[in-house]
Amino acid sequence: MIGVMPKAVQVDAATRRARLAVGALFLTNAVLYANVVPRLPEIRDSLGLTNAALGTAIAAMPTGALVAGWFAPVLIGRFGSARLASWGLVALAVATGSIPLAGSWGGLVAVFLVIGAVDSVVDVAQNSHGFRVQRRYGRSIVNTFHGMWSVGAVTGGSMGAIAAGLGIGLGVHLPVVAVVFAVLAIVAGRQLLDGPENSERVPSMSPGPVSDPPLAPEVLADPPRGGEWGGRRLPGSVSVWLLAGFGVLAVCGAVVEDAGGSWGAIYLRDELGAAPAVAGLGFVGLQAAMTVGRFAGDRIVDRWGQLQVVRLGGLLVVGGLGVALAVPTVATTVVGFAVAGLGVATVIPAAMHAADELDGPGPGIGLTAVSWSLRVGFLVSPPLVGAIADATSLRLALVGVPLAGIVIVLLAGLLREPEPRPT
Repeated sequence: MIGVMPKAVQVDAATRRARLAVGALFLTNAVLYANVVPRLPEIRDSLGLTNAALGTAIAAMPTGALVAGWFAPVLIGRFGSARLASWGLVALAVATGSIPLAGSWGGLVAVFLVIGAVDSVVDVAQNSHGFRVQRRYGRSIVNTFHGMWSVGAVTGGSMGAIAAGLGIGLGVHLPVVAVVFAVLAIVAGRQLLDGPENSERVPSMSPGPVSDPPLAPEVLADPPRGGEWGGRRLPGSVSVWLLAGFGVLAVCGAVVEDAGGSWGAIYLRDELGAAPAVAGLGFVGLQAAMTVGRFAGDRIVDRWGQLQVVRLGGLLVVGGLGVALAVPTVATTVVGFAVAGLGVATVIPAAMHAADELDGPGPGIGLTAVSWSLRVGFLVSPPLVGAIADATSLRLALVGVPLAGIVIVLLAGLLREPEPRPT
């Protein structure tokens, strides 16, 4: 079912403060690990790791997220989304600040496992509270929160690159960042909404989410057994294949994002000879372009449609990283990551939206399936790229990024605009 926002209303000062606080939580969530990304080469070298070993350690984060994500609804019910998001970010800051204490590959895996587990719970909690605030506004504001996450990623990546360029040790840099942003999370938590999690929900007779409009009796009497997409009723098997296609789209988006986050700094430093302060700019460029794409994405999709925007995004990924790998210089690589970031900005949201709009699997099942596919992509990509890099070169391993862009172009046709459902 499609949730319908109530008519926009006047909001009070407490709600406006809560909106700012949720934005601060999203920013903090991104800043913490983004500070680590430009310093991954130092972490690898200080522990004497190969690229494959580093990639496997990084993969511990999505592994922890896959396991811990199931507990988020229970924890929200027990502690509330406000407390869980705020104090969860404090725990995430402590875990991030302890990376310099890892001491070995096993220690790094353990720290990354905790970071991934805590981050998955925080992500659900902050989004859940963001939707509470959105219901009070009576209009969509959640894209702003995700835009703030991108701003945090750019800010954190820039901070990490500057710290690396100034020669600030990991044992000073990461703990200081952890303390500063843990305090910000606590202060923001004091401005979040009080009351039960369902306080802002509008009661409904719909069998879907409580914010959905009630369905006509004839629709309730004959629910779809397959799915409905592009105005056509689909058999169940076709719905499964469509859902799988949306999942592959999300995985391709994960491959592009992970290339900048896990390997951009290492590629620029090791294979192109970039200075430490410059090596982090690949990740920063990708995240900055994604930020622009996310803030502008809603308006562009409204005008051109998801299919055309995602197809163009895939072409940007192919062109950006394809040219960067074909002409391997520091400048072309930084620009290439930025172009790829702009291209991938709307791919994952489009895949999630399409899965959620696919009628038939059941409330939330489509979105959950794509979310899990996304986490699997982040789990598999780092060790796979690392293994290929050790066997050949990182430049050859990154060819998988433009290949992912080609798959995005080919699968964009699945993103037909669904017709409105009867209410």
